[in-house]
Amino acid sequence: MKIFCIGRNYADHVKELNNSLPTQPLVFMKPTSALLIKNRHFFYPEFSNDIHYEGEIVLKIGKNGKHIQPEFALSYIESIGFGIDFTARDLQQKCKTSGHPWEIAKGFDSSAAISDFIPFHEFDPNNIQVTTVLNGETVQDGNTKDLIFNFETIIVHLSKYFTIQMGDYIYTGTPAGVGPIKIGDRIEGYINRKKMLKCDIK
Repeated sequence: MKIFCIGRNYADHVKELNNSLPTQPLVFMKPTSALLIKNRHFFYPEFSNDIHYEGEIVLKIGKNGKHIQPEFALSYIESIGFGIDFTARDLQQKCKTSGHPWEIAKGFDSSAAISDFIPFHEFDPNNIQVTTVLNGETVQDGNTKDLIFNFETIIVHLSKYFTIQMGDYIYTGTPAGVGPIKIGDRIEGYINRKKMLKCDIK
């Protein structure tokens, strides 16, 4: 099982971090040890002073494929869930400044919170609302209609380089509104106003 992540996939989020718009999907990966399941607590790591939440739609892949054509791409999605890409922003900035990979800032233990999943056929892939709530306040409210690279494009792109396999996850990118967390916070994630995930910061 692999965990793919797509960075900079909502224009408003790209702007808020003063990044340039990508011309193709920006891909990074997390190890399976990053998964945080069943609404378990996130324990603030000692190596960072600036952990940020990034709420997003996660695709769960239902069959294997390679060099997938656009007209078949959506058939590879089994279900969708809500995920949080926890990011050590201070470490990420050091990595970017040095020209180093992002793994220590993005792939550390428990950095990939994930909810249960809902069958994909229940959704219009181009109109899925994704909402992050921090301590009772809505901080992110995006919609897949605003994705720079839609689900089909992401799957086609990934399958050029990797065999897409049953059980793989794809974090599809976060909308604007990312920000820091602190001990004592509670994050909740919603898809189309349905509560999917709760995560307490310890």
